[in-house]
Amino acid sequence: MGDLEFIFSLFGLLLGLALTEALAGLARAIKGKHRARIGWPTALLGLLVSCDVVTFWMFGWSLREGLKVSWPLMFGGFVVTGIYYICAALIFPDNDEEDFDAHFERVRPIVLGGVLIANAALFAYTVSLVGWTPLMNIRAGVISWSLFPVAALAAVARKRTVVLACLAWLIALYPLSVLWT
Repeated sequence: MGDLEFIFSLFGLLLGLALTEALAGLARAIKGKHRARIGWPTALLGLLVSCDVVTFWMFGWSLREGLKVSWPLMFGGFVVTGIYYICAALIFPDNDEEDFDAHFERVRPIVLGGVLIANAALFAYTVSLVGWTPLMNIRAGVISWSLFPVAALAAVARKRTVVLACLAWLIALYPLSVLWT
């Protein structure tokens, strides 16, 4: 087993569990839909975290040549993938009779804070491998760097329309990154 297989055996498992947790929460919410309405905020937050987990997985793959088994990499990767798992687990309430909007307002800062921490760690590691130059262009500015202020605003904003607009922007960055090559 090489370094890549060893590293991805842990990170892939945790990221897969994070996606499973988000999807299981959605399934529980759909099954209990007659009791509580899911609502746009919760749905958008779930979609954002799921997209971010997949993107993190893809970034890991693209950086695979620079990945060497080490304590800092394994522990840092565990912390980041653990954060994603916790964020995914928090999106939907455990009790499908709980008010989804109230639950969303309670966990939104935690989940978005986790997404910010995970992305900051990914950026720091990417810069340590490839330097700043690939991240200093208009595309990176719009697609990558806008995530930080917009996610921070979504975490602290009080107006629902601002939060929804921020979540919509953050989600739109994923297809935009595919189209804008």
